[in-house]
Amino acid sequence: MKTDVLIVGAGPVGLTMAAELVRYGLSVRIVDKNSQRTDKSKAIVIWSRTLELLDRMGPGVTDRFIQAGLKVEFTNIFAGGKQIAQVDLSTVDTPFKFVLLIQQNETERILEEYLAELGVKVERETELQDFEQRADSVSCNLVYADGATENAEFSWLIGCDGAHSTVRHRLGMTFEGSTLLNDWILADVHISGIDGPPSVNIHWHSAGILALFPLGGTRYRVIADVGASASDGIGVHGNPTLEEVQKILDVRGSKELRADDPVWLSSFTINERKVADYRKGRVFLAGDAAHVHSPAGGQGMNTGMHDAFNLAWKLALVSRGLCNAEPLLMSYSAERSAVAKLVLEATGRATKVALMRGEVEQSLRNHIASLIFGLAPVRHMMASVLSEVAVGYPDSPLNTSCGFEHSRPAPGERAPVHEQTSAIGTGSTPRFALCAAADDGAYKGIMGEFAGLLEPTLRPTSDSGCLWLVRPDGYVALRARSGDAGAVGAYLLGL
Repeated sequence: MKTDVLIVGAGPVGLTMAAELVRYGLSVRIVDKNSQRTDKSKAIVIWSRTLELLDRMGPGVTDRFIQAGLKVEFTNIFAGGKQIAQVDLSTVDTPFKFVLLIQQNETERILEEYLAELGVKVERETELQDFEQRADSVSCNLVYADGATENAEFSWLIGCDGAHSTVRHRLGMTFEGSTLLNDWILADVHISGIDGPPSVNIHWHSAGILALFPLGGTRYRVIADVGASASDGIGVHGNPTLEEVQKILDVRGSKELRADDPVWLSSFTINERKVADYRKGRVFLAGDAAHVHSPAGGQGMNTGMHDAFNLAWKLALVSRGLCNAEPLLMSYSAERSAVAKLVLEATGRATKVALMRGEVEQSLRNHIASLIFGLAPVRHMMASVLSEVAVGYPDSPLNTSCGFEHSRPAPGERAPVHEQTSAIGTGSTPRFALCAAADDGAYKGIMGEFAGLLEPTLRPTSDSGCLWLVRPDGYVALRARSGDAGAVGAYLLGL
């Protein structure tokens, strides 16, 4: 019997993809060539919007992450020994008014355990060797640790297999972009001498950048640039010693900082790359297989997980025969590629600002940053961008406005998230939500006609003159005048 989806790669993106598809009723296999999940902290940031989307998975799922992580509300920027800026995430319009700092091995553990509860286990030491697309399936060759092979048929194949993706290579897709010619160190160590509530602290210094991320107790993630790479982008500085980490803390941080008991010492270079198209026929790419970023802002893993949230409901509706394949599946690459492009541009700019050299240039940068972040609207905007609640799809082929422009959110924007109501997209079927004022049964016929696509009851709206049709991933698809059930019907009929 043909399985609906094969997912290659059991990192956070692949596990998120699998969990979303399984809860929506698709048959899924997820394979990974590694013998076990990572034991390293790696990506440590989960932003507010990601927590909102995780909250749709099921009761208590988000709580599992929060209990295993550390809530942090503030990001501080220091220069010349003084604080010149602060971003306060408690001002963001979301139930999750913080960034969650949690080690990637914990993120993977929680997702893998949840997936097992849904009845699917990761098939480890299993590698995709090759695949061939057919009219209605993808034929995949799998190789096991003992050398045994299997040829299996799937309706869809999704490559979540990282920056060196086998799926991407087999598709012949170019990973376009560049490598920044700077080496960086990463150190998970215990640090004393930091007072106050847990905060992300970024130090701009003439010698380079220092970023400190609290991981609970006295454990911190340290990231710092350490000089130019080789001309081919290959790092030349190697993994740091504890003494080298301490020297960076002494020079760039406050004098009270003392590092000891290293947990993980590593080095890296920054790649900024993406593919032009996330899809070829029945094969999709997601996460690092499709895009890699500067770690500035901690957006990489979150962006990949959002790929999964975006694609899963679309594949579910198509696989269950509730929608046509196009334009729904075509919209995945159009939407997510545009987001990755913006993230690449924003993180690239942030990295260049942090790495700025020259006394005059740095002094000007610090002065401008202090002035700009002194403005409340700027601080709020930065909090919304960092938390990713500002992410949207303004140019999506799925957007329809009906010429009704006076009310927000606009098509492609995130719909408000209310703590008093269940999250849009929960349950075993991906359904659109209709947000409108009750109107003498005006929507009763539409609710009945599209029972497979629409939630059975209206959701509240802040504008009695407007209605919104909200997608299963929480973004507005249609905006129209209140009572215009015909616009809702025409939209759903076109899917």
